Amino acid sequence: MFDAVVIGAGVVGAMAARELTKNGMKVCVLERENDVAMGATKANSAIVHAGFDAKEGSLKAELNVKGSVMMEQVAKELGVKYKRNGSLVIGFNEEDKKTVEELYERGTKNGVKNLEVIDRARLKEIEPNIGDGAICALYAPTGAIICPYELTLAAIGNAMDNGAELKCNFEVSAIEKTDNGYKVYSGEDFVEAEIVINAAGLYSDTIASMIGDNSFKVTPRRGEYILLDRECGNLTSHTIFRTPSKMGKGILVSPTVDGNLLTGPTSVNIEDKEDKDTTAEGFAHIIKETFENVNNVPFNKTITSFCGLRAAGDTGDFIITSPSKGFINLAGIESPGLSASPAIAKKVTDMLKEQGYTLEENKDFNPIREPMHGFKDLSVEEKNEIIKKDKTFGRIICRCETVTEGEILRAIRTNPRPSDLDGVKRRTRAQMGRCQGGFCSPYIMELLAKENNISIEEVTKSGSGSIMITGKTKDAQ
Repeated sequence: MFDAVVIGAGVVGAMAARELTKNGMKVCVLERENDVAMGATKANSAIVHAGFDAKEGSLKAELNVKGSVMMEQVAKELGVKYKRNGSLVIGFNEEDKKTVEELYERGTKNGVKNLEVIDRARLKEIEPNIGDGAICALYAPTGAIICPYELTLAAIGNAMDNGAELKCNFEVSAIEKTDNGYKVYSGEDFVEAEIVINAAGLYSDTIASMIGDNSFKVTPRRGEYILLDRECGNLTSHTIFRTPSKMGKGILVSPTVDGNLLTGPTSVNIEDKEDKDTTAEGFAHIIKETFENVNNVPFNKTITSFCGLRAAGDTGDFIITSPSKGFINLAGIESPGLSASPAIAKKVTDMLKEQGYTLEENKDFNPIREPMHGFKDLSVEEKNEIIKKDKTFGRIICRCETVTEGEILRAIRTNPRPSDLDGVKRRTRAQMGRCQGGFCSPYIMELLAKENNISIEEVTKSGSGSIMITGKTKDAQ
């Protein structure tokens, strides 16, 4: 029996699991997919928001500001790339200027440091490629960027290294209240725990209903993105937003921590929680507003596009509730959920203490995790020292992203271990470059097959049903 079960291995569940492990609990993380970070975490804007957008007094405001302050240290501990590049909310007319001033006042009340309202001249000075129509901006120097799935993988891995367990392909079908806590079922399989943390993202309302809590509803909100080549990453230095509406912060333009340029997202409520299709209409909207935000964005340098679904709750705020002792909902964690995730995790442990649970510091907890990639950024001397010890680091597998065999093998052997091509991609960036895996995929498949002691035909792109090969061409009829 576990002390706590966390349902959902997105960034919120990952941070909660790590915090619980830090507090001496025996933890099990349950994930319906084949890997962690497969829901909203996999496809979002990768922004650590400063905290000026959420209404003062809300959980979003409180936890965003706290989480933003915590994130730099968390990223350092977990070996995750983090850059405090600052953000700009740009205005195009007098109405926008009024909104910018309101955001300044709100952010100041929320406790965001060093906010400024700047004019066109100052905006052009710090962002030379800013759109011709922008007349003002809110400047938030504490805004930052991070890689969301890298952060999640590292947090889950760190929790596992400190004793947590991870069960993938465990889709929760029922929850039973017991004398000692809860039984969480996936078909006939089950896990017992004293505490359940519901961090199931889009399905958090479904999970809550399994114990009779029907107090909220989660709606999927489609967000489409276009990602440009790394040669475009220096087109902007800050994250550039438009003034927000009730549906979100509009189309942004931002560098990524890996040097690409990200544009998007759209924001459309839909019904289907599995519909991640991209649309021509969505891309047209992204391109139109991007050209208004920033001059000369070269969309002919696009390397990929994708769609993510955000878990929009019906309350307008994060839904962090406890309908039954030992059962905590972390629901409706849309933007700024990534930014707030370290603070949300801390709130979970505070709530459990208030309910009378004993949480003791795990004195053996090691918060440090080695970075999973970055060999290419080392000096020639540093690379040679590593290659002397392990020759696999001297073989480049992914030419686009300069990822070595040694890095791929280390990722395959490190918690949480990947079992498919996309899992290796998220951990190492192999397959993320211009060719999108066209050259390196066969080599990675061979490594996965050997390390997992399976045939190469059993290696998939992204779990069950995503078959890559069925046999040798010479055997085909």
